Formats: sequence, C-alpha cells, structure tokens
Amino acid sequence: MHKSQLGGFIIDCKTDDIDAAADFWSAALGMERAAADTPATTGFVRLETADPNGLAIEVQKVDHPSRVHLDIETDDIEAEVARLEKLGAKRVKNYEFWWVLEAPTGQRFCVIRAKRKNFAKEANAWE
Repeated sequence: MHKSQLGGFIIDCKTDDIDAAADFWSAALGMERAAADTPATTGFVRLETADPNGLAIEVQKVDHPSRVHLDIETDDIEAEVARLEKLGAKRVKNYEFWWVLEAPTGQRFCVIRAKRKNFAKEANAWE
C-alpha cells in the first residue's frame, strides 16, 4: 500500500530572471515569497500560502515554454507512477527525486516525495 495526494501547483517560467518572475507572481497572487528560498541555486521560489499545511505554490525556472503544472506527492514514487501508468499516464523524464509524467490528455505533471505535514493523515491510500 502507498499514499498520494495533490501536492500543489508550479508556475513554470521560461526566464533567465527567476527572481523577477517570482516577484511578479508574488504580487499578482498576493502571496509573500518564502524566506528560505535560494532561487539562484535551486531554480524554485516557494510562495507562502494562508494555510502552512496547504497546497504548495512555487515559481520554477524552466527551459520549456511557460505553463502551470501540478505535483502529486507520494510516499512511494515508483508505486504511484505505476498506478498512474495503469490509468494511462506515460513516463516522460526521471529526475533524482521525482518523475515527470504525461496524462492521456497531454498535460504534464510531476510525482514527488510527500512534503506536507498532513500527508499521512489526509492522503489517499492505494493498494
């Protein structure tokens, strides 16, 4: 058995200036940038949500066209990827800590390690 749940939304930005992109989205959404971010080295900037245990909202520097994608968080990445493949998803690219998949309808999304504190309590359980 493993668990998974929607982890959050990632704003992919094809840009050389992730700080400027994060500043725009922070202002546009009325969400402060998280204090601990180091976008120059990670390529990600997390935005603070009203609920610290809520969905993650992040701005990410990418090389592909700008878009928004979602993350599914899980306690067993390989089991979750296999479950989603049975539903029709296809593996696109493996990174050290996550997989990029493509839904049968063409949207790309990521399967990542569980991060949210409520994960064990609220995530869906799968056989």
